[in-house]
Amino acid sequence: MRAAARRAGVALRVDSAGTGDWHVGKPPDPRAIAMGRRHGIAIDGLRARQVTQADFRTFDRLVALDGRNLADLRALRPADATAQLALLLDHVEGRAGQDVADPYFGDECGFEACWGDIVAGIDSLLRSLQPSG
Repeated sequence: MRAAARRAGVALRVDSAGTGDWHVGKPPDPRAIAMGRRHGIAIDGLRARQVTQADFRTFDRLVALDGRNLADLRALRPADATAQLALLLDHVEGRAGQDVADPYFGDECGFEACWGDIVAGIDSLLRSLQPSG
């Protein structure tokens, strides 16, 4: 999202966090790092963090990649939350309600398919955030 926003000349504050704590402090999966590199995006310096209550007030939108994480976000959402919650693919015509497939237990093909879904979602979301979108 950061790279797409930069390319489009749109100033956004973007962060990434998980609903669980099992990867906190760890870098992305090596296969995801490799996928990013193949597409010209360096993610090896990122470290996992867990969603906080403050995120629901700090950000305008919290975007989940799958229904389970969206449900977790809804359960974590504080009463004074201002962020909108959605699935990433809700922003892609004809894909509302669909999950980005989790490639973790698969091979490189799964990461490529996941990358395609994420790019499609980001591009559509970014267009909707622009004044003409």
